[in-house]
Amino acid sequence: MSLQGKLDSFKKQQAKCQSTLSSIAASKAANQKQKQNPASAAASPVPAIKFSNDTERLQQINGIRKAPVGAQMKRVIELLYETRQAFTPEQINEACYVDMRANKDVFENMRKNPKVKFDGERFSYKSKHDVKDKSQLLYLIRKFPEGIAVIDLKDSYPAVMEDLQGLKAAGQIWLLSNFDSQEDIAYPNDPRVPIKVDDDLKQLFRGIELPRDMLDIERDLQKNGMKPATNTAKRRSAAQMQGITPKAKPKAKKTEISKRTKLTNAHLPELFQKLKDS
Repeated sequence: MSLQGKLDSFKKQQAKCQSTLSSIAASKAANQKQKQNPASAAASPVPAIKFSNDTERLQQINGIRKAPVGAQMKRVIELLYETRQAFTPEQINEACYVDMRANKDVFENMRKNPKVKFDGERFSYKSKHDVKDKSQLLYLIRKFPEGIAVIDLKDSYPAVMEDLQGLKAAGQIWLLSNFDSQEDIAYPNDPRVPIKVDDDLKQLFRGIELPRDMLDIERDLQKNGMKPATNTAKRRSAAQMQGITPKAKPKAKKTEISKRTKLTNAHLPELFQKLKDS
């Protein structure tokens, strides 16, 4: 080995020794500081090991993809229902982590599901009635003079229930409860739709004598499966607590129909039979 090579080797060994001595000195200083202040060393907690956000996301994805087929389908249908958009299987995987390409059972069951529309490329939500806004909703209800169940309209589009209440407030439809199922039925309130009432039904309606007390009326409604719009017992109890005495309603004076009376119910001629006889 040349003299220059020996000199270079000596310098490397010297630098290595210097580094070792520096680390030993730093270690002694740290130990000395810990001995002088042991409380601070004991108080400093060991940092907890935390999973990264990416690790948590991967665990979530793994849990979703190992879930039963029904649970994965429910997740996809909820995505389609809430967004009302069409998704490819790849887009569904990105949105809710259900890999329909890898899970053929999910793919086939989604393709056959009556609440899902598949055009060969994209999946979308399929409601019972294809309406998208208030005007289409009113047009559909007018096609059912006998009434259409609200439950069949609920999934048409996200704001359908608000639009139903808006149409009711505007006087364009009626929302009535079915006696048997207690479900709301939407009826069109369209003057162009002729409604014929049988004479027997008219006589039956006019022959019903209502109770004079609202409490009795509310009880009869409840017996027939209808919810009263008023709560007389609660109202009277509140009035008594406030010291308010209910006033008796005066009996309405029975008025006779004369020839000078303006006839506004000409479509009910039996009401005016007495007038004709006189």
